[in-house]
Amino acid sequence: MKLYSTNNTLSEVSFKDAVFNSMPQDKGLYMPYSIPRLDDDFINNLDKYTLPEIAFKVAQNLLGDSIPEADLKALIDDAINFPAPIVKLEDNVYVLELFHGPSLAFKDFGARFMSRVMSYFLEPGEKQLDVLVATSGDTGGAVALGFLGVPNTRVTILYPKGKVSGVQEQQLTTNGQNIRALEVDGTFDDCQALVKQAFVDNELNEKFRLTSANSINIARLVPQTFYYFNAYAQLLRQGIKKAVFSVPSGNFGNIGAGLLAWKMGLPVEKFIAATNVNDTVPAFLKTGVYQPKPSVATLSNAMDVGNPSNWVRIADLFKNDTEALKELVVGFKYDDEETVKAINWVFDSYGYVVCPHTAIAWQALTDYKQDHAAVDTAGVFLSTAHPCKFPDVFGEEVAAKIDVPEQVKELESKTKLAIAIGKDFADFKGYLLGVD
Repeated sequence: MKLYSTNNTLSEVSFKDAVFNSMPQDKGLYMPYSIPRLDDDFINNLDKYTLPEIAFKVAQNLLGDSIPEADLKALIDDAINFPAPIVKLEDNVYVLELFHGPSLAFKDFGARFMSRVMSYFLEPGEKQLDVLVATSGDTGGAVALGFLGVPNTRVTILYPKGKVSGVQEQQLTTNGQNIRALEVDGTFDDCQALVKQAFVDNELNEKFRLTSANSINIARLVPQTFYYFNAYAQLLRQGIKKAVFSVPSGNFGNIGAGLLAWKMGLPVEKFIAATNVNDTVPAFLKTGVYQPKPSVATLSNAMDVGNPSNWVRIADLFKNDTEALKELVVGFKYDDEETVKAINWVFDSYGYVVCPHTAIAWQALTDYKQDHAAVDTAGVFLSTAHPCKFPDVFGEEVAAKIDVPEQVKELESKTKLAIAIGKDFADFKGYLLGVD
């Protein structure tokens, strides 16, 4: 697998180099030179394969000879060892549950795969790998658990003070060992900017071997394609061949992975980019003007991103053909009041509890279907996190129906380990240089 920077299509790096370098020095993002189309026989018979089998086939085609087949299969079997079921709520309406991994969020797919890829590529005696990650909520916990105890790695997680839920904060600040947490007095965009600046700082790059665990890393994006193919496989088992996916969208890695799956041949009728009031992309899809803006805190905190990094990858997939992009992707946005209404509506209608991000995806799918009803097309909305992560969002009746997993209950007895820093790069750089 060879990759180029979105800012320099003449550059060429290996998958291993892209994983470890994470972001090119020209501040672009890595994309594969060639995106293989999976053969029709495999696509049409996805229902005959398990999730790990699907994941192996997709990864094998994308990565080529970057990792030998036997090693890749073992890596995937270890990383993708939890289910991702679709649950039928009514005719042609399904929820794709992506919260059955260890951190109870869809980020487990990317974090577990990436940590194992990095561990695989690390040679004995090599310099310690310093993994930097900004989180708006779920990424931090998934990365912490994905890398916890991985030899010769050290993870530094930056999260915005007061803007993640209590459970999310516990998941990323109570690990110790090789996991460090920085509580930044700012927004997610500030955290993301600090990480990006670190990668182009000469002094830091000379002293440390830096890489990222954010979705700017191509190793995060690849495994997120797996659950789109797997969802379609489950639809095929029910005799359904047409699908629309509604995706809660913040940094746009999730829907970016879906579009990559589409590029590889997955038959998707439409992607719905569902956002909260941080609506940079829905606004672009309506006006044609892409205007990043400061992020606003909402109940769906993992989507509080005003300048989504992965948008450059999506634009690159379509070679900046906005009209072609708008043919496949439509955007919707919702405020907190609408989010709470959606949570209650889903509960009252189906007896099903959704987190605020998932509620937005359901609402977007519902609104889309108002004008695009098709009896032969299933609407699938992605449930990106377990609702127990957001206890303050729900009323008493809904909260009483949430089954809190044991690993969450155990967090309550653990001690928070976090260092407070400002949002200036000098503070972050000083911390990194001072703790080696």
